[in-house]
Amino acid sequence: MTWLSLGLIACTFAVPARAEQHAQHLNGIAAVVNDEVVLESDVEEQLDLVLRRAQAEIDSTTIDTLRTQILNQLIDEKLIFAEAKRQNLTASDAEIAKELETAIQEIKQRFGGEEGFRRQLASENTSEEKLRDKFRGEIQRQIIGRKLMSKMLPKKTVTKAEAETYFAANHAKFPKLPAELKLSVIQIPATPDSVTDMKARTKTVALRKRISGGEKFAKVAAEASEDPATSKNGGDLGFFGRGLLDTPLEEAVFTLKLGELSPPIHSSAGWHLVEVLERDTLKNRAGKDSSDARGRAVIEVHARHILTRVPLSEADAERARKLAERVHEQAVKGTPFADLAKRYSKYDGATGEGGDLGFISLGTLQPHIRAGLDSLAVGGLSAVLVNAAGFNIFKVTDRKNEREYQLEEIREELPDAVADMLQREHYDEWIKTLRGKAHIEIRTS
Repeated sequence: MTWLSLGLIACTFAVPARAEQHAQHLNGIAAVVNDEVVLESDVEEQLDLVLRRAQAEIDSTTIDTLRTQILNQLIDEKLIFAEAKRQNLTASDAEIAKELETAIQEIKQRFGGEEGFRRQLASENTSEEKLRDKFRGEIQRQIIGRKLMSKMLPKKTVTKAEAETYFAANHAKFPKLPAELKLSVIQIPATPDSVTDMKARTKTVALRKRISGGEKFAKVAAEASEDPATSKNGGDLGFFGRGLLDTPLEEAVFTLKLGELSPPIHSSAGWHLVEVLERDTLKNRAGKDSSDARGRAVIEVHARHILTRVPLSEADAERARKLAERVHEQAVKGTPFADLAKRYSKYDGATGEGGDLGFISLGTLQPHIRAGLDSLAVGGLSAVLVNAAGFNIFKVTDRKNEREYQLEEIREELPDAVADMLQREHYDEWIKTLRGKAHIEIRTS
């Protein structure tokens, strides 16, 4: 559905004005919907969120397409809310307050707790009261919109037999299994010089001695941690699951005993001391234990840390780049990739022999990485490709082309997927009906 999710609200505070090239969009009317308007600033705000989430360069044609999609989404939301009002659907103060509090708490957690939240408010020259006012109306519309959806478009249960019949008759409506590449990697991160790194480690050792000697972890974190998002909150990282931390840190927080102080741990940010406060099974929306694809409980950890940063200089990055180019040159000349990976790669993650990453879907790769790999034949080497982890050289060792899913591959998920698709089809028809009854005037060029 197109109704804006609470997650979108919670992902940011006030959205700053975009660059000068969008200034002309910020004050006009993008569309008129009956007796209401969609402001161009509303469209640009949502566009800005999408672009920031993408974390990659997007061409102007795609941006224009996104802008049009967002405008249509906002028009649909106006129609939905108007229909809800016509049917006298409302949201109680208690319902709004509950969801608003959830949104605010999510934001606070994103910024490392109360102190980080206050600093962010100050940096944006706003207050919690203004933030709540900003979100209250949006949350009210979301609640009313959901009630209308539930009333007009209830999700119906689809049996396995019905789902398989629909799948057989509507292959073209289903997404295809994306192309996959079997990749090996040599990753060369930018690293600080040994003197700078040793100074940071020595400081971390000294901080550990203070805690082992009886000082409170939270006190030392507040005084000495160089993580501004958590230091004033005693280093508290909150609850989190796997996949969010560098491998050495993740290994530590999932293996340390509760209350045990870690030794100095090195990450891409610097040196850390870690203490695990709690571990629990992640709960789903129904309040039950979550499980992974293998049926194992999904664990989340509540931990705190102290960070001593190891600053990287331009000289450090240039040194890593030159090394990556020399390694690439050796690979092109025929030096076995596996030998080079064993000697030079510092990939932060699990790999097989010779830097083998296994099969990876092209759709999961950053756009510039995907562009550097998509045209390579099996056995081909990429140029040196840069991401946040460092300078990377990839070798394509196998390829699986895009293809349709086979029934056996999605049989278990198919009933829910078909139920969603049918509901979406009904939603699209319903929106067409609402649009047909409304006066809609698009004013943007």
